[in-house]
Amino acid sequence: MPQRDHSETDVLPPCGRPTVRRGRPRAEAAVAAERVVAAGGRRATVGVVLGTGMGGLVERLADAWTMPGVETGWLARSTATGHAGRIASGTVDGVPVVMLQGRVHGYEGFPPEMLTRGVELLAALGVRRLLVTNASGGLRPTMTSGELVILSDHIDLVRKPWGDALEPCPAAAGDIHAACYDPALGERAFVAARRAGVIARRGVYAFLSGPSYETRAEYRMLRRIEADVVGMSTVPEIVAAGRLGLEVVACSVVTNVARPDAPEHTDAEDVCRLAADAADGVWAILRELVQDAGPPAAPAAND
Repeated sequence: MPQRDHSETDVLPPCGRPTVRRGRPRAEAAVAAERVVAAGGRRATVGVVLGTGMGGLVERLADAWTMPGVETGWLARSTATGHAGRIASGTVDGVPVVMLQGRVHGYEGFPPEMLTRGVELLAALGVRRLLVTNASGGLRPTMTSGELVILSDHIDLVRKPWGDALEPCPAAAGDIHAACYDPALGERAFVAARRAGVIARRGVYAFLSGPSYETRAEYRMLRRIEADVVGMSTVPEIVAAGRLGLEVVACSVVTNVARPDAPEHTDAEDVCRLAADAADGVWAILRELVQDAGPPAAPAAND
C-alpha cells in the first residue's frame, strides 16, 4: 500500500473532533496559580510545555523566575529522565511567558487526570496560546535526528478520557468544536523554523503508553497507519487544551529515526542530548508565537 508523505506541501487541516462541552481549570488549579503569583511568578499570555531534554530553554527567558512544581500543591513530581519538574516565568521579546520544565507521563503510574494538570495550571495563569513540545522517534526514512515536526494531527493509541477531569463551564458558555491544532499558527511555526535554518516538516504524531521504545513490528505498523513520529506524551495535554479553548501548536523533535530492518540502540540520555540540540528551532517558533498573543486571560470568576 503506498504511504502518504505529510510533506511540506501539505496544508494543515483542522483536527476534526466532536462538539464537546467547554471546560475550565479545576478549582485546585486556580489556587495553585495564586500560589505561583504569590511566590514571585507572573500571569502570562503564552504557555510552553517543555519535553524531554528541552528544559534549557528556560535559561533564555528574560527576567526568569522558577519554582519546583510540587510547591504549587497541584503538580506531581516527574520521575522521567530530562524532566526537571519546575515551573518558570519570564518574558520573550517583552511578552509574558510561563513554562513547564518537564511533564509527568502515564507510564510513571499517574492516572489520566494527573496528565492534564500542567495545562490547567497554565490556563489558570492566563495562558491563551500554548506550545507543546516533545522528543519523538521519527518514522520516515528521510528524517534526520534533530529535525522538527509541526503536528497537524495525532493518532491516540492509548485512548483514555483525556480532559474529562476539567471542570465543566456553565451551560450558558456553550459547546465548542475542540480542534486540536491551530492550522494558522502551525503554519507560522513551520515557516519560523525554516527561516531559522532548521529542518522542519509537518506530520502526524502517534501516542503510545511506553515506557519501552517500540518494537520493529510496531514501527512497521505505525508507518502503515500514516504516523510520522511516535512518542509517549502530548496528546492528553492537547486534548485538554482544546477543551479549555486554547490556541495550540505542537512540535516534535526527532531524536532517533526508526529503521526496522537495521535497528539501532536508543536510550534516554541520547534522547535528551539530541532534543537539547534542537533548542534553536523551538525558540524560533516561540518567538513567532508571542508576536500577537495579546494580554493574559483574566482569572475565571467564581459561579
